[in-house]
Amino acid sequence: MLRFLAPFAVFVALIVFFAIGLKRDPREIPSPLINQQAPAFKLQQLQAPSKQFSPSDMLGQVWLFNVWASWCVSCREEHPVFVELSKSKLVPIVGLNYKDKSADALQWLIQFGNPYVLSAMDLDGRVGIDYGVYGVPETYVIDKQGVIRMKHIGPVTPEILQNKILPRVRELSK
Repeated sequence: MLRFLAPFAVFVALIVFFAIGLKRDPREIPSPLINQQAPAFKLQQLQAPSKQFSPSDMLGQVWLFNVWASWCVSCREEHPVFVELSKSKLVPIVGLNYKDKSADALQWLIQFGNPYVLSAMDLDGRVGIDYGVYGVPETYVIDKQGVIRMKHIGPVTPEILQNKILPRVRELSK
């Protein structure tokens, strides 16, 4: 009887493990940066190359940090969502133009609209590495103290914006 008990216990443990795994969203990859200070950097601005941007420039306000590129197909999917959000002025959106040519990025913003208060140019992808970017698009919610409070991988849809991102922004803005 005991010789059947060990395999049965292993079988039950596997069932529990798989059941937990099936309930998780595969698009939600845990980030070690959540509740950590946003990595510091200083990059040229896309539309004003003589000016630089650093996350410390945004201290005192809750903001979104959106990693995007003109070559990114999924970025086109989420872009109208950010254009509409920017019109509402609920939260400033800073772009990180990732591994892109500045001329292509500028043309893309002219063609599709510019929801960003500014975009910084991450030409070699080093800032993306510091932020743990898996691929574009990715969006971060950063609080008034410069701490990353949320990371969304993939395009932001109207549902994700309304149900996940904006409630978090409102909570952090209090």
